[in-house]
Amino acid sequence: MISRLRGQPVARVPEGLVLDVNGVGYLVAASAAALRKADGAGEIVVETYLHVREDVLQLYGFADAAERELFTQLLTVNGVGPKVALAIVSGSPAAELRRAIVLEDVARFQAIPGIGKKTAERIVLELKGKAASDADASEVSVAFGDRPHTVARDALVELGYTLLEAEQALAAIDPDLPAEERVRAALRLAA
Repeated sequence: MISRLRGQPVARVPEGLVLDVNGVGYLVAASAAALRKADGAGEIVVETYLHVREDVLQLYGFADAAERELFTQLLTVNGVGPKVALAIVSGSPAAELRRAIVLEDVARFQAIPGIGKKTAERIVLELKGKAASDADASEVSVAFGDRPHTVARDALVELGYTLLEAEQALAAIDPDLPAEERVRAALRLAA
């Protein structure tokens, strides 16, 4: 099992990121955070997961161990494969996704392309216990409406975005920004 790679990002391709590790180029299907980490970096460390199928070995890369752990948990949910799991962890920080699971925010997952209502409900149902035990108590105790992502998403919906459009717009924006800045950045991108 390949668990971590340290190397130089040499190319971004539609399939992900090519990471040169001592002369060997690894093609890694990377999360959005891992791709941001690679931008302009001379050398990066990527936490990886090797997905094995009959016909292919595929490396998935993450910015940190929390993303990888959530990815592997998502793979245990019936109907969630590695591409959908990567889309989920690419949309928001792992801590926010764990809070969404604990708080049963099904709409958060439904807004991700490739996830319908039943799959979103299954994710919340099957991972709620795992997410609650993994999440920091202070993260879970945050009121549902006070989270920056939820506030920004709801504001965009109030401005006429669909839930899917709001989630897609927010996925392209730095998750560390306050809610107001996320909304402004989303509106600038749309203009």
